[in-house]
Amino acid sequence: MTSDLAVRAVDLTRTFKVGETKVEALRGVNLEVPQGRFVALVGPSGSGKSTFLNLVGGLDRPTGGELWIDGVELGASKEKVLTEHRRQRVGFVFQSFNLLPRTSALANVELPLIYAGVSQSRDRCVAALEMVGLGDRLHHKPNELSGGQQQRVAIARALINQPSLLLADEPTGNLDSRTSREVIGLFRKLNEVSGITVILVTHDQDVARHARRVVVLRDGLVVCDTTDFFQVTQALHFVPPEEPEKSN
Repeated sequence: MTSDLAVRAVDLTRTFKVGETKVEALRGVNLEVPQGRFVALVGPSGSGKSTFLNLVGGLDRPTGGELWIDGVELGASKEKVLTEHRRQRVGFVFQSFNLLPRTSALANVELPLIYAGVSQSRDRCVAALEMVGLGDRLHHKPNELSGGQQQRVAIARALINQPSLLLADEPTGNLDSRTSREVIGLFRKLNEVSGITVILVTHDQDVARHARRVVVLRDGLVVCDTTDFFQVTQALHFVPPEEPEKSN
C-alpha cells in the first residue's frame, strides 16, 4: 500500500510509567505530513517533540491511536517491520552526531550499509560525503573535523540507505549560529533537490524559520500548525490558564 502522506498520526498517544506515576508524553496528536515536505516541530521542553520523532522513526511504539508511515501502520506492526522501517525508510540525525570516534568519516557513513548486508558500497559512501561537501575529508576521524563537519558526516550516514524520510532531533544544538545556518541550508537543499521528507525537532526559532511548515507541540498536543511564523511566535509565548482545582 502506498500513500501521498509520509506521516499520518491519528489520536496518537504515548504514556510512560515513572514509578507509580503515569506521564502522558503525547495525549492525542493528529498530524499529516505529505511526501516531500520540510516540517519543523517546536515547543517547550517536555512538550512531546522527541517522543513523536521516536515513534515516527520506529524507535518506540505508541500507547494508543494510529501511526501511518508511507501507508504502513507502525503501531500494530511486528518488530521485523519496524526493523525494516528503520533500515530502509528512515534516516536519523541527532544533536550529538553519534559518530564512532576512532573511525574515518567514510567508515562511519558505510556502517548502515554493513548492517544491511550491502557489499561494494565504497563509491556510494564517497558520493554521499561529496554531496554534503566533505569529499576532501573522507579519511578524517571525528576529532579531526569541526562540529559542523561532524554533523555533515552524520547527515551523509543518515542518507546512505536512500530513505524517504529524514528525522533530525536538535541537529544544530551543538553548533554555533553560522554553522547552524549551513547545516539547515543543507537540509533545505536535500528537501528541495532530492524531494526527501524532512521532520526536524528544534527549540531554536531561527532554525524553525527555515522550514516550510511549523508545528507547535505543548503538553503532548498540537496547538499550532501553520506556515505563518507570526502564529508560531504567538503559540510559543502563549501561557495556558491553569486548570481549576476540583472540589471534593
